[in-house]
Parts: sequence; C-alpha cells; structure tokens
Amino acid sequence: MANLVNQIGNQFMQVILRSPLHGWLSGSTVLVTVTGRKSGQAFTTPVNYVRQGNVVYITSRRERTWWRNLRGGGPVTLHLQGQEVKGSATVAEDNPGVAAGLTAYLSQAPQRAKYFGVALDSNGLPRADDVAHAAPTRVVIQVKLD
Repeated sequence: MANLVNQIGNQFMQVILRSPLHGWLSGSTVLVTVTGRKSGQAFTTPVNYVRQGNVVYITSRRERTWWRNLRGGGPVTLHLQGQEVKGSATVAEDNPGVAAGLTAYLSQAPQRAKYFGVALDSNGLPRADDVAHAAPTRVVIQVKLD
C-alpha cells in the first residue's frame, strides 16, 4: 500500500513539475531521469535539490534504489525549473564524501537541515558532527550540467 501511495505521489509531482504550475515546486524539486543499467529502462524520480552554478546536489536515502544506477558515474536528464537539461552524475556513498556533499547541500539550503537531524552553528552553517552522524543514512548525487 505504501508503495502505491509513493507511486501516486511521484506521478503527481511529475505532472506538476512538467506543467505551467511548476514554479510552485521547481525551486526545490527536480525530476531526475536515470537509465537502468540492467533493464535499459528510463526511470524518473522527483527529488529535492540545491544548485551551485552548473552543479546540482541531490540527496537520497541509502535504501532507495534509483541512484544505484549512477554508481561509477553516468548521464542523467533533469527537468529543472521547467527545462530539460542533461548532465553527468556521480554518487558519493562513502561517509566522508557524503558528509562533504551534505555540507554543500545544507549550506545552500540551511532550512532543510532539520530534516536531516542537523543543527546549524552560530554562523548558520551545518554542524560537522551532526552531518557526520547523518552521513551513514544518505548518499549525495552531484550532477554537473552540460
């Protein structure tokens, strides 16, 4: 039942993000399309993101499966703020790499830190010990836009 609810939610997000109403969500949510390594099938998933120049950072829980198709790097298509853009993605799975990526992510979107169990220091930056604690449950996908 939970899987069905998740599928319906993902489909709803895809419809909104591809519509003229995308502005409601496209500042924080992007559609990422990944090709399955074994199946060759394209999978599209809505995810939260932050952008620094031509780099998009995405986080995912480790137990999710879509990002595993990007191990070792791979091409992706993003539906980003109403436009289709291509990029090259890499995945950080090791705790130090995840911590670095999560720090970059949360430095751009400190309001999301509470969802990761991360407190902010007096300068508004994510606390390193909290980020290190969150890292084992996450991966960070870095997409360099073409």
